[in-house]
Amino acid sequence: MIVQRALRMRCAGPYQLQAAIAALHCQARAAADTDWPQIAALYGELLRIQPTHVIALNRAVAVAMAGTPDDGLRLLEDLTLSSALDGYHLYHAVRADLLRRAGFVADAAGSYRRAIALATNAVEREYLERRLSEVENP
Repeated sequence: MIVQRALRMRCAGPYQLQAAIAALHCQARAAADTDWPQIAALYGELLRIQPTHVIALNRAVAVAMAGTPDDGLRLLEDLTLSSALDGYHLYHAVRADLLRRAGFVADAAGSYRRAIALATNAVEREYLERRLSEVENP
């Protein structure tokens, strides 16, 4: 596979790392079968060479999936990240999901509300509204 060859050269750039992440997702039959530790490591390397807030957000998701929701929440608490992505609905959606999974349903509801207010896509907004309803009416 081209991705594996590029990674073996030990000089992978952002496109090779993104391809490797996508390949790992494609290999998994379900989210539970995904090699989350490897994806978290790849996002760590991607963040090192291309430090963007969205990559940091994606890494937080992968770290949470590889470990615990609290692991991901700790990464989201970075003040630079939280302030930079405050207007980004997916930041709040991720935070809401991790809070829900960690058992902080009241805080999760607040983050779902913020994500809903920022979402511009009707399908995403409906999904977030369903998740909000689940935490408000368990």
